[in-house]
Amino acid sequence: MTATESRRHQPDSEETDAAERDWLEHWRTGPTRQRWTELPPQRGDLAPDLELLEARSGERMSLSELWADGPALLLFWRHFGCSCGRDRAERLRRENVDYVAAGARVALIGQGERERTLTYAAANDLPDSVALFCDPAEEAYRAYGLLEGGPTEVLFDASDEYLTCQPERGRALAEDRRGLGRPMVDNPWLLPGEFVVGPDGRLVTTYRFQFCEHWIDPRVNIAAIRFSSGELRPAFG
Repeated sequence: MTATESRRHQPDSEETDAAERDWLEHWRTGPTRQRWTELPPQRGDLAPDLELLEARSGERMSLSELWADGPALLLFWRHFGCSCGRDRAERLRRENVDYVAAGARVALIGQGERERTLTYAAANDLPDSVALFCDPAEEAYRAYGLLEGGPTEVLFDASDEYLTCQPERGRALAEDRRGLGRPMVDNPWLLPGEFVVGPDGRLVTTYRFQFCEHWIDPRVNIAAIRFSSGELRPAFG
């Protein structure tokens, strides 16, 4: 067992208890928001600018502050009990130095409140330079056009008891993960995304995951950051 695996990923708190109940309720009811009712933000559109709590500072901050002086990379996270999130954290630990070297400010946007976000970041050794935004109401997820997936997108590699969301399997999974210090919390259906925003506030790339482990090649993010910073310019146009 690694040090990351042995740490508690969520604090012992009423907020964690409520987030566990939220996960179980979502498991019971299934996804509810799987279609866009209007066109989501696209490349070239102004990036939605919301004010959210930034966990490290404890202060509310507009997302636009991230791209005020250069490009920004926004990483919308899976729920804080998801194994995919741990895998993305491992990737981010490797990739972040290249994102920063290319000139980007990197921010994680997650469903947790401040204490839960900070505990999760510490357990997963997220780089100190990554800003941590709290979006428990999923306002930013909605604004950036991120939808919920169903069992096909989230549980495709699981046994049929999980794939069909049997209630007893959900309860057993929640008990098992709680014992490991990695409780199942938040909305399990919400799919993540990664967006590069230029210093002009416009979206350079809009990558919305089609399934739970739909990883982006980090070179796509790095190229987008370099173009948006003006380091690179296309020969056409």
